[in-house]
Amino acid sequence: MSLLVHTYIRGRSGTDHFLEDPEHGLTLAGFESSRTELWGSQPVRGLGARFLPQLATTDLTVEPEDVPAFLAECEMLRGHIAALAAHSGHADDYVAARLANITAAAVRALDVGGGVIVW
Repeated sequence: MSLLVHTYIRGRSGTDHFLEDPEHGLTLAGFESSRTELWGSQPVRGLGARFLPQLATTDLTVEPEDVPAFLAECEMLRGHIAALAAHSGHADDYVAARLANITAAAVRALDVGGGVIVW
């Protein structure tokens, strides 16, 4: 199975509505194993990440008010792609592309006052 990233907005009734995301390949956040081998790994935690490590145990929902901090976390991780790839056993370009997809979803969410879900 694949780990996916999507953007959402919360309606007035409190119901979340997914935005129309780009084509499928741009919603990929990794393989299911990326939850623990990559995003929830000790190296990611050691860098001070607080959002993506949650994927080790549950789906991640980033509330709209937390999107700027989530974007900052993504930017911080971008500077460590090679180390994260080496630890996870994935190629650098695999990690970079998945992080780019996650970051793009967060940028879309910021633009509309929405949130991000990785599941």
